Amino acid sequence: MTQLDDALSVPGLSGAPEAAVDLRVVPGWNAPALGDIAAASRLRRVEVLAWRDLDDPEAGGSEAHAAEIACRWAAAGIDVTFRTSAVDGAPARVERDGYHVVRRGGRHAVFPRVAARGALGGIGRADGLVEIWNGMPFFSPVWARCPRVVFLHHVHAEMWRMTLRPAALARVGEAIESRLAPPLYRRTQVITLSDSSRSEIVEQLGLAKQRVTVVPPGVDRRFRPGGRRSSDPLVVAVGRLVPVKRLGTLIDALAVLRRDHPRLRAVIAGEGNERAALAARIAHHGASEWIELPGRVDDDTLLALYQRAWLVASASLREGWGMTLTEAAACGTPAVASRIAGHRDAVTDGHSGLLFDDERGLVEHLRSVLSDGALRSRLGRGALAEAAYRTWDGAARSTLEVLAAEADRRRGWRLNATQR
Repeated sequence: MTQLDDALSVPGLSGAPEAAVDLRVVPGWNAPALGDIAAASRLRRVEVLAWRDLDDPEAGGSEAHAAEIACRWAAAGIDVTFRTSAVDGAPARVERDGYHVVRRGGRHAVFPRVAARGALGGIGRADGLVEIWNGMPFFSPVWARCPRVVFLHHVHAEMWRMTLRPAALARVGEAIESRLAPPLYRRTQVITLSDSSRSEIVEQLGLAKQRVTVVPPGVDRRFRPGGRRSSDPLVVAVGRLVPVKRLGTLIDALAVLRRDHPRLRAVIAGEGNERAALAARIAHHGASEWIELPGRVDDDTLLALYQRAWLVASASLREGWGMTLTEAAACGTPAVASRIAGHRDAVTDGHSGLLFDDERGLVEHLRSVLSDGALRSRLGRGALAEAAYRTWDGAARSTLEVLAAEADRRRGWRLNATQR
């Protein structure tokens, strides 16, 4: 049975699906094998530069995305090595799902460390390089000589002021992202997750639109309908407990809704430096008995939360996509999310969820989905239909094709140069 077939037997999702899946247009369907693409472009060894590793306690969507791509490239025979910051209490080197991870340098020191090693020839000797530009860049255009691409999920903009102290340090980070780095990356092939994120990258960083490729993320096959919905209204939010997620705003909205839904419950799963502040906010509302902060949960617990939830919520200020929304959608769970770049692509407003513009809209949309069973069912079917098109195999292939095209271009340029 497909995910869409399963929807017919899930409580709260009865009725025919609104869209059938045409496998001819599903990413990854009938596509060239990854190994063939790599071999044709001579991509045997690829290095990936990333701020954090998947084992980092604050790892989020960027790290999950990179891991999903890397394990598929490795399975295709590519030798993939990550270079990231150190993880407290974890070994400096680890092998995971067929790829290698080298962890050196602190939270901020990893950037100059990697750039310095690259300038001295210690990095970038592979057949290809992927730089993950997560706010602070590694400046690979300055020192890397191999074919390279950049994963840039979204512009950080005001996130700098929300996460860095003192303010002067935040201004430095913002200036590097918006003014210093973009001219250096103007000839770089960039991969982002959504059309709306590409628009922001072009408008705010001044990069050329034709150099920015959109490759949406996939969704793991383990996320699927199953079990039974919670008998009580249940709202789930998943993500790092950091200021940009605006989880305090969500908690305030839930406290308002509790007056209309006295059996309302909520789970905010994730870890981060705002845990204490969020716990205090929950206590302020007298909500400690019905709003849970379980921390980072395992895969089985996360799946059960998505399957039992009446809706998944995100009040985030910045996202490249909103992968947790798509994971929940694959379980037939609709979303109520902020109308930002990334979310506008992950959620089709009125079909797979509802997008809000302000705090009042957040409360109103949560109330609508919680109170209206027919609306919740319709949005759940729409969410399930949209998620069915998202595959990690397709995302891995499309990202590799961008790097392969860059490798072919570089090789052609060098061949023409030698023939002159």
